[in-house]
Amino acid sequence: MKSKNLILLFVISFTFLTNAQTDSIEVYLIDAYSTTEIPYTFKLSFYTSEPCLSKVLLENKYEYDVSTEETDLHKTEIDLSDLKFKGKTVNFVIITENETGNVFKSEVFDFDLPYEPEIKEESNFLYLCLFGGTVFLFPYPNLVIADGNSHFSLTKDIPIISLRSRSLRYPAGYFSIEYSHIFDVSKGNYLRTGYKQIFEPGVIEYISPGVTIFTNFAGNNGVAPEISFGLFRMLDSFTVYARYRYNIKPGDSSSNFNEISIGLYSSFFSLYLN
Repeated sequence: MKSKNLILLFVISFTFLTNAQTDSIEVYLIDAYSTTEIPYTFKLSFYTSEPCLSKVLLENKYEYDVSTEETDLHKTEIDLSDLKFKGKTVNFVIITENETGNVFKSEVFDFDLPYEPEIKEESNFLYLCLFGGTVFLFPYPNLVIADGNSHFSLTKDIPIISLRSRSLRYPAGYFSIEYSHIFDVSKGNYLRTGYKQIFEPGVIEYISPGVTIFTNFAGNNGVAPEISFGLFRMLDSFTVYARYRYNIKPGDSSSNFNEISIGLYSSFFSLYLN
């Protein structure tokens, strides 16, 4: 009976030790630093709690083999010349694989670069600025309907002052200036200024009623109620919208005209007021 208990105890102990070995592989760093001479080289060495294969992953982006045969002492050197890092401190993890194919990741380690890295990756902020500049340079298409005739027009609407709201996506409203040119009509240049209120119903991006006053510098002056519908966003900072506007010249209904336009809204360069 005692022998059976001893055998059972041995089996349980063996199973426990076997499972314990596969729970994880411990990594003990020896060296992890960059040389100070060009070409800059990352020198890495470490022990593991059992023989295994190993790799190193830099900044969750660059992966290199360290040991391609099972060993408990691992060494490698990596040329950093062509690698792009966001900061002077570089994070890395060590990936190990035991004989049964189980893969483990170490804690996050780091080392310091002996130089300030030059960030050459395209900046989202710079991209947005360039795209925003393009938005301000190019006008949007506009269809003008007057006296039963249709005319093509180009217009540029620029938000100048925006009012903050609780929403992180859009302001509560904004004041804008706008310049339009209507083709194939005499005195077709119009300057506008006005205010647009923004509501976010949740079904579409926004609904924006507004009103502007306008002049063509040649006697056609008036007021124009409008409504815009924000359709979808681009690059998280720009919204494609559709707008309808009715232009009214007080005392002369024959000069009234309709507008339908497609545009791109952004308050990226707008001055915000609380």
